[in-house]
Amino acid sequence: MDARTWLGLEPSHNPHRWHLPVSKGISTGHRAMFGGSGLGAAIAAIHAGDLLTLFVWWEATAFTSVFLILAGNSTRSYKSALRYIIIQVISGMFLLAGAVILLLNDGNVLLTKFDINTLHGQLIFIAFGIKAAFPLLNGWLQDAYPEASEIGTVALSTFTTKLAIFCFAKCFAGTEILIVIGAIMTFYPIFFAVIENDLRRVLTYSLNNQLGFMIVAIGIGSELAINGAVAHAFAHILYKGLLFMGMGAVLYRAGTCKASELGGLYKYMPITAVCTIIGAISISAFPLFSGFVAKSLIMSALGKEGLVLVYFMLLFASAGVLHHSGIKIPFFAFFAHESGIKTKEAPKNMIVAMIIASALCIMIGIFPATFYQILPYEIIYEPYDFSHVVGQLQLLTFAAFAFICLWHFKIYPPELNSTVLNSDWIYRKMLPGVLLPLLKLINKGNQKLENKINFTFSKFKLFFYNYILNNKVFDRDAGPDTLIVIQIFTVFLVIILTQVYFF
Repeated sequence: MDARTWLGLEPSHNPHRWHLPVSKGISTGHRAMFGGSGLGAAIAAIHAGDLLTLFVWWEATAFTSVFLILAGNSTRSYKSALRYIIIQVISGMFLLAGAVILLLNDGNVLLTKFDINTLHGQLIFIAFGIKAAFPLLNGWLQDAYPEASEIGTVALSTFTTKLAIFCFAKCFAGTEILIVIGAIMTFYPIFFAVIENDLRRVLTYSLNNQLGFMIVAIGIGSELAINGAVAHAFAHILYKGLLFMGMGAVLYRAGTCKASELGGLYKYMPITAVCTIIGAISISAFPLFSGFVAKSLIMSALGKEGLVLVYFMLLFASAGVLHHSGIKIPFFAFFAHESGIKTKEAPKNMIVAMIIASALCIMIGIFPATFYQILPYEIIYEPYDFSHVVGQLQLLTFAAFAFICLWHFKIYPPELNSTVLNSDWIYRKMLPGVLLPLLKLINKGNQKLENKINFTFSKFKLFFYNYILNNKVFDRDAGPDTLIVIQIFTVFLVIILTQVYFF
């Protein structure tokens, strides 16, 4: 077998040219090409030693991962992909602006720990925060991930946000504001996840919640906390990937991931149901599963620092995780009621992947010492002491009992087809309501203003007003031309800010 055959290439009409066969849509037949490219770009970004190299691979992760969203092969996935790429590019522009300012100030662009009180530190912080889906900057996550292909979502959950977590750990460890931001990230997605009908979208809110645990640990900055952040990131890739695989298999076979349309699938997809339950147990941090041995490190770090309020916020968030990911996902997908959907078990390749991920979740939980050996700092820690185990079991029992009571007395929010407005409501609804009347008022007095302001600014103002009004920039259905204009405007804004700072 020659190299071309081994790579899966096929001969074309030209004997000197070979091609990689591509299925309908964007990706290869197994939808793995762009996922692998994105993962490779993320690995390269991790090994970057300076900001410019990081910027190149930062953008590479965005441009490769967008094809995983396009592979959803729907109008919604197309529009989500456009919004995703524009937001990721904006993140890259902030990163590049920070690198330029650092170069002008210090004469280098080394990737090291940055002071958040400096302008370049703030710009880089914002760039990382966008990719980490900080509060009010997280709309792209819930918008794009659920629209990706069945396997694409698994790949996206693996490297996109985790790259931001790594960068924060390298550049902003010990920055106290991260503790506050992380605590908010663990707290608020719970309420959105409870009322969301789309189970893959529920998992994106859960992803936001889990990122908050890592951000809190990075904000603490101690060796125990950094170990906890790394351990939690590793474990999260496994159990969140497993949950996305389970819901991807359901979507592939049932054609929907809406809780209101599912139920009773355990009869037809028993292996998928079992693997999904293992993922749900792991993310809920049950003892003997990966989530427990990772999350315990973060909670112990909080206890040692005496951060009582944050500790209880994360404790509440842990109970919420059991509600929306530990119970809601498997319950409504496989058991809640009889949906009437009769289907086959997931394909063999999906089953094998889910079984491997499930086995790793269990092995890490049973043999934590082996898992701890890969952490960045040497650690002597025993997660299975009496207080940890009993305390966690009490929390999980209480949370499960609360769910049972809410469900029994029909207080739990019903699963209905609905649109859940997230932070994107600000720029989709509120800003148009404020800006458009203001722009109309300015437009009416345009003739008088032209004599008082710069001609170029006046023309730009008119163009900006007309474009917003006529093209409905803030609509969900905004086209690619609109998004390009927004991107260009953002780039110019960053340039102007840089010029103001230096000149």
